Amino acid sequence: MANRIDEKFKQLKSARRGGFIPFVVAGDPDLETTKDLILLLAENGASVIELGVPFSDPVADGVTIQASAERALRNPFNVRDILEIVAKVRQTGCETPIILFSYFNPILQFGLEKFANDANSCGVDGILITDLVPEEADEFHGILDEKNLALIMLAAPSSSDERLRKICEKASGFVYAVSRAGVTGVRIDSSNDAESLVERLRKFTDLPIAVGFGISTAEQIKEVWQYAEAAVIGSAIVSEIARSNNPVEVVKNVRHFVKELLIK
Repeated sequence: MANRIDEKFKQLKSARRGGFIPFVVAGDPDLETTKDLILLLAENGASVIELGVPFSDPVADGVTIQASAERALRNPFNVRDILEIVAKVRQTGCETPIILFSYFNPILQFGLEKFANDANSCGVDGILITDLVPEEADEFHGILDEKNLALIMLAAPSSSDERLRKICEKASGFVYAVSRAGVTGVRIDSSNDAESLVERLRKFTDLPIAVGFGISTAEQIKEVWQYAEAAVIGSAIVSEIARSNNPVEVVKNVRHFVKELLIK
């Protein structure tokens, strides 16, 4: 059964357009502003929205997103509260696909089956677990599949072809291709590694491929669209949140930045 992610990528393919996948950390600066940001991004060109679950030891994240998670964790909320924010977004009529971007520990603590059931009920479309390797993904993949939730898998340039094959076997929705080795963060130069990785992934999957880690400019987005279905923009948006002094300014700055990204 197709979910919102599948339908969105079908629409993009039909329109011959590339996808724009923005990322924000839930609770930075607070959950109410997170809801406003999701709606803002949905209204301003987001194809899919990645909502980060803040974690105390975000080893795959660069300093910008680590700082965002630290700010978010100062607020008293949990995974259930994040799901409730998604539910409130859905109550407005917003149908933009939303995936949660998390480490495995918070989901394991919540309970895998309970999480899948509640996420589905609240309107989540999929989840990306940064530290879930394909060899250990069978149980969670099955649980998510029963609730029509996509399991987005990460693929890195350093992975062998055999590793990429295993990743693609477990993936649904789309595959997230990491543009370069290392952690998240804005970069200036483009990466040939990303295009090469996408070409390698094509041998193992027909799923759409999104490229992320370091995409921050309109030019880089257009470059990614030449060889992949979507570009993920995280740290650059989170930086706009960090430099804002209050929730109203957060929304204003992110709106301006996103419009500048997609207008060129």
